[in-house]
Amino acid sequence: MSMVKRRARSTQVVTGCALVAALLVAGCGGGDTDSAATTTKRSPQSTTSATTPPGDTKPAAVTVAVDDMKFAPAEITVKTGDTVTWHFADKAPHTVQGIGDKAMGLNSPIIDKGDWSYTFTVPGTYRYLCSLHPEMRGTITVQ
Repeated sequence: MSMVKRRARSTQVVTGCALVAALLVAGCGGGDTDSAATTTKRSPQSTTSATTPPGDTKPAAVTVAVDDMKFAPAEITVKTGDTVTWHFADKAPHTVQGIGDKAMGLNSPIIDKGDWSYTFTVPGTYRYLCSLHPEMRGTITVQ
């Protein structure tokens, strides 16, 4: 009788170990496989590469030259969150002054050399001029 009991216990132990091992494998390996499959299936749906190239996720930095009594380029289009930097390299001092309610945040000090930047956070059309030389004008469209 003792032999039978030993075999029964040993069979129970082996069966229990096999069950635990099977659960561990299913929990670790099976979960990863399902997770990877789910991720693979979701990737094409969640990607924005069809409408936005991967490099376009960061805000852009655009430079407008202030030289030869003009803003160059005088008209630019940027995205919300982009920063525009005016680089002053003319012999005369200039400003960047917004025109109208929409562009009132555009208000640089008088600058003769150096840079001044503004980050556009609201879509719209921003018109500006040099308050010292009103014939110098520019437009920024923020999309």
